Amino acid sequence: MMLKIKRVPTLVSNFQKEEAEETLARGAGCGRNCLRYCCLPGSKLPLYASKNLRKGKSVADETKEPPVDFLESLLLGEWEDRQQKGLFRYDVTACETKVIPGEYGFIAQLNEGRHLKKRPTEFRVDKVLQPFDGSKFNFTKVGQEELLFQFEASEDNDVQFFPNAPIDAEKSPSVVAINVSPIEYGHVLLIPKVLECLPQRIDRDSLLLALQMAAEAANPYFRLGYNSLGAFATINHLHFQAYYLAVPFPMEKAPTRKITFADAGVKISEMLNYPVRGLVFEGGNTLEDLANVVSGSCVFLQENNIPYNVLISDSAKRVFLLPQCYAEKQALGEVSSELLDTQVNPAVWEISGHMVLKRKEDYEGATEANAWRLLAEVSLSEARFQEVTALIFEAIDCSVEENENATEGSPEKPDVAPQPMEEIDALNTHATMVPV
Repeated sequence: MMLKIKRVPTLVSNFQKEEAEETLARGAGCGRNCLRYCCLPGSKLPLYASKNLRKGKSVADETKEPPVDFLESLLLGEWEDRQQKGLFRYDVTACETKVIPGEYGFIAQLNEGRHLKKRPTEFRVDKVLQPFDGSKFNFTKVGQEELLFQFEASEDNDVQFFPNAPIDAEKSPSVVAINVSPIEYGHVLLIPKVLECLPQRIDRDSLLLALQMAAEAANPYFRLGYNSLGAFATINHLHFQAYYLAVPFPMEKAPTRKITFADAGVKISEMLNYPVRGLVFEGGNTLEDLANVVSGSCVFLQENNIPYNVLISDSAKRVFLLPQCYAEKQALGEVSSELLDTQVNPAVWEISGHMVLKRKEDYEGATEANAWRLLAEVSLSEARFQEVTALIFEAIDCSVEENENATEGSPEKPDVAPQPMEEIDALNTHATMVPV
């Protein structure tokens, strides 16, 4: 499969001044063409209604050919349009990227100054659950030009697309928007029920929406990620992130060992031989079954103030759940100055193995050992991880199987095909990101 990235010149700008000026000239809204009620009347946005997989096709059903990749074409086409209009803070396609030699193939990107161009964190980092605060930055304040399309499940099992659908404020649509500080090609945000102003906390419906998007994309190189507060989320307004990267993540290649099965056949495993300890959920009869088990686990972590990250992988066939403690260690002075000097905040993408580095010296000297050392500081200790796992199982009413295979069985290798050397060589020049 040939992979390439389309390069488009990018101007440093945060919103289209011309559109704002036109809005002012009409005397409508606040002049920012935002998502608040001052500017919403009459607003329209494309609507993509995916197949309703809530209680339909099993996540393990691979007997049917995937549909034409309209969602991917829509997302990337709209993303490139916003890139041409200069809505991003920098040109991410100009960032150097390479695969670090080693067993796992960690990916390093040099993105100098990204941390200076991102919006600052405006909330406490020691509390996972915090109320939404409309005075702080939130996604109702972005310009509508940053939105790509509305996303929802259709009423039936057919994909539907409406190129000019009204934004229904009473319905509070879920929307896909650009990340103005992207770390990769096609980097977007999925914002569930954007006008309800939900705080950054997962529930069943929001996770199910993210799973539906991953399943609809039907591309293993398109992943969705989630950071809780305290695990390097920077905005307290419910959102997932997503982008394309055409190589397996190191975490996806880690072996696993089955612990047990939860309701509806959802298998729960633990990762082995990886610097961050975590759980892997897969299977179930439907996406809703998978969403029920994973969201129940997330709710437990949230309510017990345990920061965590989530990666939705393999077109929603696998979900990684990663409780972490890096921010806590930072606050206690337990992280070395050497690691702190890198200014890397290990969120879901870094934990998955895509290391976004801020300094050229760290990029040029990147090694698997360095990546491993940083991520090891993120992980709970073995004793704490086992304690948290047991409490999660109690919360979701799931017992550990008392048999040899479940507790001491051989590690299972993930179903990740070896990566051709030509793909690695191309990635090292940042020339291959998405399938075409």
